[in-house]
Amino acid sequence: MGEESAFFKELKGSAPFFLMAGPNVIQSEEHCLKMCRQIKAVTGTRDDSLGIKLVFKSSFDKANRTNASSFRGPGMEEGLRVLKKVKDTFDVPIITDIHESWQAEKVAEVADILQIPAFLCRQTDLLTAAAKTGKVIQIKKGQFCAASVMRNSTDKCRAAGNPNVLCCERGTMFGYSDLVVDPRNFVLMRDAGVPITADVTHALQQPAGRALEGGGVASGGLRELIPAVARTAVAVGCQGIFMEVHDDPTSSPVDGPTQWPLRHLRRLLVELIAIAKATRGNEEWDIDLSPIGNDFDPQAEV
Repeated sequence: MGEESAFFKELKGSAPFFLMAGPNVIQSEEHCLKMCRQIKAVTGTRDDSLGIKLVFKSSFDKANRTNASSFRGPGMEEGLRVLKKVKDTFDVPIITDIHESWQAEKVAEVADILQIPAFLCRQTDLLTAAAKTGKVIQIKKGQFCAASVMRNSTDKCRAAGNPNVLCCERGTMFGYSDLVVDPRNFVLMRDAGVPITADVTHALQQPAGRALEGGGVASGGLRELIPAVARTAVAVGCQGIFMEVHDDPTSSPVDGPTQWPLRHLRRLLVELIAIAKATRGNEEWDIDLSPIGNDFDPQAEV
């Protein structure tokens, strides 16, 4: 197996966490540049910035859509051109999705992290092709998967020679149009032996929710609960936060109900930083389960 890349080590060493953020889908070059400029102003290294490691996110193709007429994005060629422009202009790493094996090598020319969508987290050929690029791979846990499944997915990347893997929790489906985030998964997924991240926006999707409401073409969602999921993820010790951010979510052609408003980003991140600094949620407890004798003193460790 190959060695961990310098970029992967940087992500692992980011404190209190690193942030993957940006609009769900590429709407235009102008919009992506605007979003990256303003997000980086919040997270960057200026005196008034928060000093959080930023990876810019946007998708060139939303291949998994509720309806065939849903907006998908500009496509790979134009999308990669826009992402490269963002990367070069603001000197930020890029994360974007791939859906098919043949896309991996081409997308890796621009992206620093190749993201495997949740519905594809068990696709061996896709995972292998992504891993062979040598880039960091983020695998989203399928909505239908137990936490234990992610060890198998990460092992497929390792078997292809790539140890640079992240596992991302984004909720589990219970019923036809809702997701539930089980905080235990943030801990149980550590069994995969890789850094754990949390998608705090897709986790609040209500898949096909708008379609169920009357023939719409988009998913619903619970944007107001994004802070609750984000707080939980940070408190439990997730090393990276994935958050789709938009300057006007209600106008977004894709997943508007689960994109966090840009104007509230700084306030939320300040709160998450405080939580991360107050908790030791990324440390494992060595719990003694032996029987407690009569001389047990509940104040002994205080």
